[in-house]
Amino acid sequence: MKLIYNSIFLEHDTGMHPENKRRLIALGDLKETELVSGEKYLKLIHSQEYIDKIKELCDQGGGHLDADTVVSVKTYDVAVHAVAATILASNSGGFALNRPPGHHAYRDHASGFCIFNNVAIAAQYHVEQGKKVLIIDFDGHLGDGTVDIFYESDQVMYWSMHQYPAFPGGGDADEIGKAKGLGYTINMPLPAGSGDKIFIDAFNSFLPIAKEFNPDIVAVSAGFDAHQSDLLLDLRLSVNSFYEIGKILSQNFSDIFATLEGGYNVEILPKCLNSFLDGINNQELRYTERKTDSRMQIHYEYEFRRAVAIKELSKYWKSI
Repeated sequence: MKLIYNSIFLEHDTGMHPENKRRLIALGDLKETELVSGEKYLKLIHSQEYIDKIKELCDQGGGHLDADTVVSVKTYDVAVHAVAATILASNSGGFALNRPPGHHAYRDHASGFCIFNNVAIAAQYHVEQGKKVLIIDFDGHLGDGTVDIFYESDQVMYWSMHQYPAFPGGGDADEIGKAKGLGYTINMPLPAGSGDKIFIDAFNSFLPIAKEFNPDIVAVSAGFDAHQSDLLLDLRLSVNSFYEIGKILSQNFSDIFATLEGGYNVEILPKCLNSFLDGINNQELRYTERKTDSRMQIHYEYEFRRAVAIKELSKYWKSI
């Protein structure tokens, strides 16, 4: 899996904000990929009214879409190139190292630093080609925009592991989809304080369902804010977990791509990203970090939530 990056992603100016260009600058000198605008893909997910709203606000000099989500003069252009990078990643098995992130964005409104939902657009692009898509979201926050978009779909399975409770709310273990999408949403809400062992156990526990779904392509919403040093959450992962997730993915699926979501500690983000890439590319882990543990009461709470999810999902899948 190779990185897809363009310096245009630095032009989304958010000022003194957790989601800022230093996230990508911290990764050092990156090879640039030639990109074209992904504007033509926006309507796969987003309403024309919402698209026009973003464009007009940027043309007027920028501003706030909500308390957390900022746009600047260049944001629309940057965001449509972020979509293009994710589409390119989906066609090449790459990792779109882009910003703004996307998994909180809904069809008709922004949320949580996200403007357009990059992974949802790429997923729908492949659904339009008759493919089944698995979205694995290991960002520490629930991708509430993505889950809302596909909550009634049986062509897209959305699987999230996230801290609960935490922003944006929702994502409890019994939220498994609706209508023909029943059973196609997997939520594994992790208690605050969850470490490596819980995280990997959660991933392995629901992997059989993802394999039974038998996707044609796997999309990864790759957020790294579950690391113990991140600023916005209280999960306790080490870089080892991101490496292990990469390894497990490469061993179980063949057509995989990824797009960047969260991860706000600019000192640790490069190590998290490269650990994931090392794992998925079947290379040695280049960073060493002590594995993290969790208090016993956190294990008990995790086991309860896991049992709830398994009970609900077992009505629809034989493998669990």
